[in-house]
Amino acid sequence: MSPGREIDIGRYRIEREPFYVEVRGEVGLFGIAARNKMAVMLKGPTGCGKTRFVQHMAYKLGRPLITVACHEDLTASDLVGRYLLQGQETVWMDGPLTIGVKHGAIVYLDEVVEARKDTTVIIHPLSDDRRVLPIEKKGQLVEAADEFMLVISYNPGYQSALKELKQSTKQRFMAIEFDYPPSDIETSVVRRETGIDREIAERLVKLGGKVRNLKNHGLEEGVSTRLLIYAGLLMKQGVSAEQACDAAIARPITDDPDMQRSILELAKAIF
Repeated sequence: MSPGREIDIGRYRIEREPFYVEVRGEVGLFGIAARNKMAVMLKGPTGCGKTRFVQHMAYKLGRPLITVACHEDLTASDLVGRYLLQGQETVWMDGPLTIGVKHGAIVYLDEVVEARKDTTVIIHPLSDDRRVLPIEKKGQLVEAADEFMLVISYNPGYQSALKELKQSTKQRFMAIEFDYPPSDIETSVVRRETGIDREIAERLVKLGGKVRNLKNHGLEEGVSTRLLIYAGLLMKQGVSAEQACDAAIARPITDDPDMQRSILELAKAIF
């Protein structure tokens, strides 16, 4: 058996500062957590800026960022690593979690509850004062580098009882709550990301607020800031407001024809 090849951790560094507007003191909280080697849990709805926030903080702290999009087929080996056959040799390949632990990166497990529960258990010794990663296949216990930081995210309003995060996992993390930003901040974000006029951005944000109010009337999830940006990008390219709102807002968030019509009626009234 041969050792795994060297990893170029530089490719995980963010070269340009991602645009992010602080809303509720989350930048300061995250910085304190980083200095004190605390694991962080980001809670909030889809598309409200959790991933962009982590990218922003990785750049601000000067740390590599390794992002893992969790899913139901994600195994412990996918995170930790495995032996692979290369030619006539069996070579160990570190997984993204092991790379982050060794090289002092921020490892971001996005939508962690989508992963299998037996997989999430392996993060337990990393998210308390032990800060170690057991690699059972190699019989090793890897101590985390000082700058390693574990960050997870999930959407508590969207998960079923079967996909709730266990208390034994939750209570290892400091939690930062996210929500859709206030209208003035959301307007500035939509303008910055799309280049559209302020008036159009304000109308899109107003539409977003109206659609989110439908959440208690049959809509599973409110419209994300990300989708408002998509609508703005379409409009910037000459697509009509109605068609842009249909393609980027109404159809992505619901398959219910009546709900789609309701959203388009709101768009017509606003635009």
